[in-house]
Formats: sequence, C-alpha cells, structure tokens
Amino acid sequence: MAIDNLKIPAVALGTWAWGDSGETGDGYFGSPMTQAGLEEVADKAHAAGLTLWDTAIVYGMGRSETVLGEVLKRFARSDYQLSTKFTPQAAGAGDDPVTDMLEQSLTRLGTDYIDLYWIHNPADVARWTPHLIPLLKNGKVKHVGVSNHNLSEIKQANQILGEAGFRVEAIQNHYSLVYRSPEDAGILDYCRNQGIPFFAYMVLEQGALTGKYSPDNPLPEGTNRAQAYNGMLPQLKALTDKLALIGQSHGAAAPDVATAWAIAKGATPIIGVTRPNYIDGLVRATRMTLTSDDIVELEALADAANVNTRGWWEQEM
Repeated sequence: MAIDNLKIPAVALGTWAWGDSGETGDGYFGSPMTQAGLEEVADKAHAAGLTLWDTAIVYGMGRSETVLGEVLKRFARSDYQLSTKFTPQAAGAGDDPVTDMLEQSLTRLGTDYIDLYWIHNPADVARWTPHLIPLLKNGKVKHVGVSNHNLSEIKQANQILGEAGFRVEAIQNHYSLVYRSPEDAGILDYCRNQGIPFFAYMVLEQGALTGKYSPDNPLPEGTNRAQAYNGMLPQLKALTDKLALIGQSHGAAAPDVATAWAIAKGATPIIGVTRPNYIDGLVRATRMTLTSDDIVELEALADAANVNTRGWWEQEM
C-alpha cells in the first residue's frame, strides 16, 4: 500500500458533463462539447499542472470514460491520474461485479490501472467494500475511496479495509456553500482527524453558483439541472452577487470564489470542465485567499437562501 504516493491536487477535473452527447436537452448538463474543444481543455489543464481527472461509469453509462480516454491519449500515462467509480446500483450479475465494472472502465479509459477507485454510492457496505482488496493487491487499483457514504458507512468501510492492511484513502461527497451537510454531519472533522483527503463535488451546484444564470437567463431548458435549480435562482441571487463582488477584488469571477471557499474549508473541489477558459478560473481559485470575514458573510448569505440542493441519488448525511 502506497498511501503517501496519492497526489492530492488543489483542484480535480470533473467530467460528469462529458457523459452528455453535447446537445442541449441531453442528460444533466446539455453542455456543447467537441473532441477538439475537450482536447484544448486537457492541454490547458496539464499546462497548469492540473492532472487528476474524475469520471464514473454512470456518467452517460460509459460515454464520459470513453471520451476522456480518447482525449488523454495525447499524454503519457504517468502525466495524469484517473479517478473512476464502481456504482453498486449499476452492478451486473456476475460472480465479481466490481472487477467486471473495473475491467470495463479500464478498457474505455485505455489504461491498465486506476489511480483512485471509488465505491460510488453505498448499497451494502459489508458486501461491496471487500471487493476492493484484491484490486489493491493486484495493482489494478492504486488507491481507494468512498463516495456519498455517511459517517457510519465510512467508518465501516475503513474497518473492513483496515483488517486487510488497507484503508479508505479519500472521501467524495456533495459539498458547496449551499449544501454543507458533510460539515454538519462531522465528515470533514473525521477526514481531518484521520488524515483522509475530502473531495467535494457540485461545488458550483451545476452552474447555479457561477452567477451566469438568473431568473432572466435560466439554465438550459430540458436538462436535469434546469429542473433542479431554475426555481432557486431568485433565492441565490444575493449569494452569487456577493461571490462576484469578492471576485472583482481579486481579479476573478464568482465561480472562482465559490471554488476558493471549498479549498479554504479543507476540501479538494472537483470542478466540471467543458471549456478551456474554465481552467483559467481554477488557476485563479487556487491562488486566491479569502478572508475569514468573506467566508462568514458568504455562509450567512448561503444560509439565508434556504435552498435544498441534495440530489435525488443522495441520502441524508
């Protein structure tokens, strides 16, 4: 086990939206993407030293992994890290569904190992966690984590892995200014106490915290994120206005500040990247230092918005 070799970046690169076809109205995001555009995203990310890519088999049911594998062919395998996931809810009926799903991911991603492999959603911690152990032993998986698990499930997974000489090496949950349940549930404190990196997804709430969208300019109709967030945009306006105001003082934009907030809280944000200029924002976020007053005011405005952005797939923490 080589826990010390897991390189934790300031920001990880999310490819959930890469599972869409790129057409408005498709899937969660409806983000327009081309192969050439995503190659430009990758080139810019790697030039900036951002090299950890996060995907999952259920992002477009293989499409995200396939597209990512094609894009990353331009780099040596040692120049980037891959993070993907086993999703129990999508498991097959074979003797070893975890290995089966991993092998599919390896094929799509064009690699023979995964740097960070997650159990995506909890279903039966005692059943699925032990399947990670042989994958760690044979080297097809270098490090393992759990995603969307509550604190008791995290501890149970850690105990199971610990009995075999391994451990939970990373935790990935939904965490943003307006969704701080991992903090409230003690998961962030557990991570700090155990020295476990915490990865935060949906830090920008699928675009709702970027300031780009408003009641007059809603998220793309026909997408899941429009259905989830468009009704909240009036309540989020004071928060996004404040994010933009703080950003101006740093030569930055609202999403950069929301990302910097997550970094300041001790998280590694996983930020979806579909356009090259998004990389510029991530670089700005990693260089930004928010004051304690900024953080207090942002969290107060987030609380005042009083929105619930828990995904349909997420349990209460």
